Amino acid sequence: MNIINTNKAPGAIGPYSQGFEVNGLIFTSGQIPVNPKTGDVPDGIAAQAEQSCKNVKAILEAAESELANVFKTTCFLANMGDFAAFNEVYARYFTSKPARSCVAVKELPKGVLCEIEAIAVKKNSNNK
Repeated sequence: MNIINTNKAPGAIGPYSQGFEVNGLIFTSGQIPVNPKTGDVPDGIAAQAEQSCKNVKAILEAAESELANVFKTTCFLANMGDFAAFNEVYARYFTSKPARSCVAVKELPKGVLCEIEAIAVKKNSNNK
């Protein structure tokens, strides 16, 4: 098992890792829309979805993978009314259409509107 750590995604705000690689599988922790350079959270669901996707992408790249190698995501929304706007952004990043669960939750860390976690395979010559 290898811990994944990159300064291109927000650092963990608790006792967990940004991600793990186990036997060629990459598991990311849920990524909220915090800009890793500034610590700021953008306003609105579209901008927050965009930042969450960028954070997932950064962790995957640190683990020698990419968004195209994601086969499962779990998405959390603070308001299911944001579903369509969230999907619009999500679809631009997860073009391979991985299996997905998307649920509304009562509250997310730092009061954000969305969070995304992913499972991917590591890039190699067999699945590029």
